[in-house]
Amino acid sequence: MTITPPTTATDPVTEVVRLDLTGRTALVTGAGSGIGRACAVRLAHAGARLVVVDVDAVAARQVADEIGGTAIVVDLSDPDAVDGLDGGCDVLVNNAGLQHVAALPDFPADRFAYIQRVMVEAPFRLVRRALPHMYARGWGRVVNISSVHGLRASPFKVAYVAAKHGLEGLSKVVALEGAPHGVTANCINPGYVRTPLVEGQIADQAATHGIEEAEVVEKILLTRSAMKRLIEPAEVAELVAYLCSPVAGFITGASLSLDGGWTAS
Repeated sequence: MTITPPTTATDPVTEVVRLDLTGRTALVTGAGSGIGRACAVRLAHAGARLVVVDVDAVAARQVADEIGGTAIVVDLSDPDAVDGLDGGCDVLVNNAGLQHVAALPDFPADRFAYIQRVMVEAPFRLVRRALPHMYARGWGRVVNISSVHGLRASPFKVAYVAAKHGLEGLSKVVALEGAPHGVTANCINPGYVRTPLVEGQIADQAATHGIEEAEVVEKILLTRSAMKRLIEPAEVAELVAYLCSPVAGFITGASLSLDGGWTAS
């Protein structure tokens, strides 16, 4: 017997071709550059009204002007400033982050605490404010830009690895609590993405080791990746968009690797 899948207007499969977020508001942190900017642009193209959050006022306003969004300049390490943000968003992309590299005995305690505030506490505070709005609408998407370091550890990156693992746990709890209200929460776990932060690391490594930048990418950054290239920010943004689409409505509490095979070994 042949079973024909439904093709009614309510069938999510019929809506997969085009993501339509018209009437939705999306808030993206760290949206002034890199992954955050790519996510803001992609969601705006889908019709969402964008709230572009960044500590860099010039960058935030440039992105907001480009996509017709609203720029908000916030230091995410300041709990009061985070709590002052409007929680009325339908899509929340927790993307902002930073890195500090040092051996554990030399790692500054204040820097460790600062990174946790930006990369764990701020997402918690933003989710806490956004969920009542999402619950009231019966729909919401929380996308946390984690990292391969949310699944694997590397030496000398204790604050970053600890923060990304914390973000993974936060995401799973949001998924469990949000499920009855039509809210999903997921992590995206990229390897090295072509962002200004990573490009700066490449230049520094090339100078330190006396090799070409292309060699840094392949032989230092991507030693554990099967695919020897950097990820483009737009590739991460497309996965964010997919998680907001109707066909992704049953994906929640997941950690989606986008790492060129890093975690396959």
